[in-house]
Amino acid sequence: MPTEGNGAERARGITRASLMTLEAYAKARKDFRARMLEHKRPRTVHLGEHVTLLFEDETTIRYQVQEMLRIEKIFDEEGIEDELAAYNPLVPDGSNFKATMLIEYEDVDERHAALAKLKGIEQKAWLQVEGLPKVWAIADEDLERQNAEKTSSVHFLRFELTPEMVAALKHGAALGMGVDHPNYKAEIPAVGAATREALVADLA
Repeated sequence: MPTEGNGAERARGITRASLMTLEAYAKARKDFRARMLEHKRPRTVHLGEHVTLLFEDETTIRYQVQEMLRIEKIFDEEGIEDELAAYNPLVPDGSNFKATMLIEYEDVDERHAALAKLKGIEQKAWLQVEGLPKVWAIADEDLERQNAEKTSSVHFLRFELTPEMVAALKHGAALGMGVDHPNYKAEIPAVGAATREALVADLA
């Protein structure tokens, strides 16, 4: 399994040379998946009953790339580069957090009704460093994920931090987050120590 590399490498994103071949990944996949579940645990934050934020980093995105290459059986240079071009923007660059927002309802009819009521929710997610203003999500920069009737159940968010916020987090400031939508409100005043530590590690 490839190593994560140093901070400078993570900031650049995932390179073609650092990926495993399809054959090598097939052999390492079981172990990689087990490690990924542990890695994602502190990076997963539940906001109320139906919204989850999974904070991405180089490791989580590397896993998604390797899985996509495996599923689509992509092994040619151009195909791999296309996948990297699509996924590398989801890796945080040291001044931000990037997250996948999942809106989860088990019942299909309930989910359909909820997504109609939750249009724009992706822009109502926020983070807050202790003592500083809220940072609102910049959502779905890759493509539009809602239509006139409903929002999507999956969104990609970027939370851009100021140098002051980055410094405060590195010096122990609490990190809160939530969602403030007219039809869905949830708040965590301060995430747990494991989550905070995992996210601060994403900062340059």
